[in-house]
Amino acid sequence: MRQSKLEIVPCTLRAASAYVEQHHRHHKPPQGGRFACAVADEGGTVRGVAIVGTPVARLAADGWTAEVVRVATDGHANACSALYGACWRAARALGYKRLITYTLEDEGGTSLRASGWRCLGEAGGGEWSRRSRPRVDEHPTQVKMKWARTA
Repeated sequence: MRQSKLEIVPCTLRAASAYVEQHHRHHKPPQGGRFACAVADEGGTVRGVAIVGTPVARLAADGWTAEVVRVATDGHANACSALYGACWRAARALGYKRLITYTLEDEGGTSLRASGWRCLGEAGGGEWSRRSRPRVDEHPTQVKMKWARTA
């Protein structure tokens, strides 16, 4: 069976957030973002989206770093790799020197490796709730793997 060709297509943050709401396994759409992109098959059907924003970790928010905060696909082969590659190209074109993202420890990172990302090791994890600011965690709290592309 022939693999359908994928193409990166424009996408608004609103449309990307709606897609994330429908297709992401464990996260809701982010509160905002810098830009979004989508990947579509030859028939024009959107197969996935990515949202890039300001880094969540305040120490990474240096003005030169952006973060892929969501990637969601319908499972189409190579959609994630295409999106990660497109996010890096767009971030570079906008002047960013570094693009980061995080995956759950049990996610292999094949799509990231295929698009030139490097694993930096374990990062974060844990609850965001503190005595001074209680919160209900609605996301996975285990240790994450940090990935980066740099200029």
